[in-house]
Amino acid sequence: VQLVESGGGRVQTGGSLRLSCEASGFTFDNYAIGWFRQAPGQGREGASWIATFSTTNNETSYADSVKGRFTISGDNAKYTVYLQMNGLKPEDTSVYFCAAVSGTYFHFNIPTRRGLFDFWGQGTPVTVSS
Repeated sequence: VQLVESGGGRVQTGGSLRLSCEASGFTFDNYAIGWFRQAPGQGREGASWIATFSTTNNETSYADSVKGRFTISGDNAKYTVYLQMNGLKPEDTSVYFCAAVSGTYFHFNIPTRRGLFDFWGQGTPVTVSS
């Protein structure tokens, strides 16, 4: 199982970026793909949850800190999940990771905790300058 993030970079406050998480090595059906970002000075172990996408039924869930600014979506044919980030702020600066866990997920059981995800990518850095 491999997850590869891309799309990170440097933008100014108010700008946008679209991150991609391309999956391989497993059947994309019936998985939850989550996006996380690490806290300053911490590694992936301290990453906080941003959003999750269910490949079963396209259900989504968002952390309050990004609702209305970030949108998670998926393209099952491309084995890819995206994170569209608009209205970026300096506090969004971080390394962003995607993660995957197998299962059938609906709005009532979509995973949001870091410890529930089994597979992780290497991360892509995002820097938002003021």
